[in-house]
Amino acid sequence: MSMSGPSEKSPRFTIFRAAEAVDLEASGAMTPLPPTPTQMEGIAQAAEAGMNKGHRTRLLYAAPGFSLTYAWFKSGFPLPLHSHSSDCLYYVVGGSLKLGTEVLAAGDGFFLGADVPYTYTPGENGVEVLEFRTTDSFDIRLLAKNPAFWAKAAATAHAKLDVWPTETVPPSGLTIGQG
Repeated sequence: MSMSGPSEKSPRFTIFRAAEAVDLEASGAMTPLPPTPTQMEGIAQAAEAGMNKGHRTRLLYAAPGFSLTYAWFKSGFPLPLHSHSSDCLYYVVGGSLKLGTEVLAAGDGFFLGADVPYTYTPGENGVEVLEFRTTDSFDIRLLAKNPAFWAKAAATAHAKLDVWPTETVPPSGLTIGQG
C-alpha cells in the first residue's frame, strides 16, 4: 500500500496485498470534519453501546489521485447519513445493502459524486463493499444531526452486541488486513 504527497506521480505498477491493508481511520487517508455538539454526543452514545464492533474498514491501496478501500458493515449496522469530498464508485463484494428503495447484492454497485449525502442499510448477512475514489485523501462529513437518529443507532448497536461478535467471517469469506 502506498500513500504519497500531492506533488508525486502515481506509480506505473504496484502490487498491494489484502493481508497488509491498514485500518482506514488510522491510515490518515480519511479526515473527519468536526462534528456538531449533537453529533459528538450521539457518536459517544453509539460508541458506548458497541457501534464500533459492527464495522471494519481497511485502506487497501492509495496513490496520488486514487485510493481503494474495503468496508464490511455487519448485519443492521446503522450507517449515519454522511458525505465524502471526492467521487466514489462502490462495488458490492458480498452480502447486500438497501439504498433508498433499491436492494443491491454482490456484483452490483453505485456511483456518488463528491459531497453527495448518502446512507444505506446492510442486509441480514451484512455487506462488503469496495470503494474506489478519485483521490488518495478525502474527508467525511457526518450529516446525521437528529438526536433521535443517534439514539436509534445506539439502541441498534446495543441490540446487536450478542450478534456482531458471531459475525466473524464476512459474506464473501475474504480476509482483509489484520485484526
